[in-house]
Amino acid sequence: MKLINIGFGNLISSERLLAIVSPDSAPIKRVIQEAKDRSMCIDATYGRRTKAVILMDTDHVILSAIPPETIAGRTPEQEPVEEEGEALE
Repeated sequence: MKLINIGFGNLISSERLLAIVSPDSAPIKRVIQEAKDRSMCIDATYGRRTKAVILMDTDHVILSAIPPETIAGRTPEQEPVEEEGEALE
């Protein structure tokens, strides 16, 4: 299991990560509000401005004060997957 630092000593599992998005659009704001209503929102901003919204495969929504580009840069590189009938270059 590989962990990703999302700021302030908080770590998430890279295997459970679906997406890292910006919190600025209306659809993402609705996702955050719905997660809060279902008690599935984890606020890891420590009172700072939310800069990244992390969507997990467990339906959890995690708020981070670290920009999405920074978090994406901390993710471990994945091995390329060979599609059926295709050869890796």
